[in-house]
Amino acid sequence: MPTTAKIRSRALVRASGGPRYAVALAVDALGTGLLRPFLLLYGVTVLRLSAPATGIAMTVGVVVGLVCMPAVGRWLDRGARSTVVAASMLVRVLGVALLLATPAGHVWLFATAALLLGIGNQAWPAAHAALVATVAHGRERDAALAAGRALRNAGLGVGALIATACPAGGPTALQALAAVTGLACLIAAVLAWSIRLHAQPAGAQAEDGADAPAPRMRALLAANVVYVFCLNVPEIALPLVLVTQLHASPVWSAAIFVANTVLVVTLQVPLTVLMSRFPRRHVLALAGVVLAASYLGFLTATSSGHGWGAPAVAAVSVLCTIGEIIYAGSATALVTALAPPHVLGRALARFELSTGFGLAVSPAVITALAPHGATALWGSLAAATLVSASAVATEKDQGKRPNGCCPRTGAGS
Repeated sequence: MPTTAKIRSRALVRASGGPRYAVALAVDALGTGLLRPFLLLYGVTVLRLSAPATGIAMTVGVVVGLVCMPAVGRWLDRGARSTVVAASMLVRVLGVALLLATPAGHVWLFATAALLLGIGNQAWPAAHAALVATVAHGRERDAALAAGRALRNAGLGVGALIATACPAGGPTALQALAAVTGLACLIAAVLAWSIRLHAQPAGAQAEDGADAPAPRMRALLAANVVYVFCLNVPEIALPLVLVTQLHASPVWSAAIFVANTVLVVTLQVPLTVLMSRFPRRHVLALAGVVLAASYLGFLTATSSGHGWGAPAVAAVSVLCTIGEIIYAGSATALVTALAPPHVLGRALARFELSTGFGLAVSPAVITALAPHGATALWGSLAAATLVSASAVATEKDQGKRPNGCCPRTGAGS
């Protein structure tokens, strides 16, 4: 007889969209992980663009890519599910193809390729969450969303690890990385499209309830912009502090990043399942408290002197990762629980828009605060996160689901 663990694993795969969809997610994440860390290097090395021009083009691509989110939300609310997921992957295929076809020195073509890659990356989370919410409910849905995030982080990490050996091969190796990325995204798109999952739209309600998510999610969306800063702490804030303020070896930054990825992959599902016993809104508020505590921990660690500073920062980073895991496991789950089915797509799109905005502005905010000292950086982040957690905890859910449809299952919101 199959063990309980195997039964739960099979149930989790079904709740995540089925085996083919799980393979699609893994292939897509692996391919994306190959190129994403080296896109800047591709622009500088292969296309011979200046580093500032390449960076600006990438930023513009990501920010402009956010504009597509309202259209993605409306498409999802018309019932599309696997088609939108596949489209988000195919857009990245077009971006890679344009990247490979861009002649040296053409910054605008590179910016357009970055835009297509940005659109695909921005559209995928909302489309994936809507697909999972269609096939799973309650705690099962929360666990499936967490499993998808863990699988994606694992694929990105493995892809990035494989790709680290390629830059030594010069422009040809980077072009090969891009080609493999495009092929992986194409295979993933075909697999995602093949499951042919479509939700029944709610007819006229889709228009009548167009603004329904806004009143009940206003504080959540604003808070999410601050919460999402935690995702850039291991990649931007900690390397900046470790190298420029504590004068520590870059090895510490790499070790913290690897530890963050490993913890997310191994703990995302079990910790999300554990927390799903409690109201999602309370769990999301708790995530803010944990993150704020970690920021204060970083403040203390960076004041402990150069000798113990780096190890102390590494130890506190574990607490920050736990906060990140709790946040990631509860935020999207709360949105899917709050939104009426006929506006689920637009609710998820607005949530991902706030996530994208937070990710876009956080590097500028972090790098602007860091030169003013540890208190300015970590104290500001802790205060803003605590205010956001308070707003999440005190916001009242307004209105009821139309016609009493789709009652909540599992943990409350």
